[in-house]
Amino acid sequence: MEPIRILHVVPNMHRAGLETFIMNVYRNIDREKIQFDFIVHYKQRFDYDDEIEALGGKIYRFSVREDNDFIKYIRQLNAFFRRHREYSILHGHMESFGFIYSKIASRYGVKVIIAHSHTAFVIPTLKGLTKYFMNKPWKYYATELFACSDKAGRFMFPRRRFSIIKNGIDCKQYAYNEGIRKEYRSKFNINNKTVIGHVGRFNTEKNHKFIVDIFKEYKKIDNNSVLVLVGEGSLLENTKAKVKQLQLEDSVYFLGVRSDMANIYQMFDIFILPSLFEGLPIVGIEAQAAGLPLLVSGEVTSELCITDLVHKYSLEASARQWAKEIQHILGISNRQVTTKTLIDAGYDIKETASLLQNYYINKANYRVPQQIGKSMKKQEEF
Repeated sequence: MEPIRILHVVPNMHRAGLETFIMNVYRNIDREKIQFDFIVHYKQRFDYDDEIEALGGKIYRFSVREDNDFIKYIRQLNAFFRRHREYSILHGHMESFGFIYSKIASRYGVKVIIAHSHTAFVIPTLKGLTKYFMNKPWKYYATELFACSDKAGRFMFPRRRFSIIKNGIDCKQYAYNEGIRKEYRSKFNINNKTVIGHVGRFNTEKNHKFIVDIFKEYKKIDNNSVLVLVGEGSLLENTKAKVKQLQLEDSVYFLGVRSDMANIYQMFDIFILPSLFEGLPIVGIEAQAAGLPLLVSGEVTSELCITDLVHKYSLEASARQWAKEIQHILGISNRQVTTKTLIDAGYDIKETASLLQNYYINKANYRVPQQIGKSMKKQEEF
């Protein structure tokens, strides 16, 4: 029997939060029963493309994010769904174009259209506000509403019922390992240093300029410290320029996109996330799984506080105050093994993958799905 094919709609499959979530699920579903295919919005290849194809997935490439030709995009979508009648379930993760692809998919007989919110805010620029108003109609063209957190759901689907899908990870893979810590600290020649770590795309919401300011102040407290930044993005060069301006080049490590993140976390001493907004950051789950203390902004949803490793701090505080808080946390913290706590809280990827797999199967068979459990709870209307 052929597997049920689920069509995921994403910007692209680079190594970032929502894409990592999808891949975590993809690796852990029974691919004899469920297969994932993807509509992406760039012609170029990205980090996960090779793995998707190796797992049996198909990637359909559209160019609208490169050429901004929406007439062409609509024409291509109509041609795609006219030709591909094998999809009964579309799982959308791209909110700004959601009302476009969802409406067209519905027109050609896709019965289940999932709108999945992974964010809780937009930057109040012209581009951000345009995206915000484009997001608004999405919920009207979807049959199912998912969110990574309560905050993300309420932002994207106000006054609507939605289901929370927890951002599960392989908790055991990230568990603290002293041997890997020593190996990686030696590899990067930071054996005896205090390592402040951050993982995230170099986009406005991740607040990298402030991260560098915080580190500058912390360097005054502990000169034997380094900052490790993992990721890529549009503001990478701006961040590098600021590091150079502050003469911190010898103390800031830019590691780019990594495929060995479970090991990279081991060499950190603290993880900081002074984000302007977040849905529910997978990196925050991963850092807790690695037993790291975390210092995160008050804008990060409290649903991230699964363990007592998470410390929230106001963005109204100065960089110097953040630096002193890092000093305080490092003075009272020890690495922990948190695997059981995270699994008990529903953040194990095997549970998430099983729940979604059963959901897809029930929906594909046109049954009313059973309650999916603690990782997928219904929110009340308000």
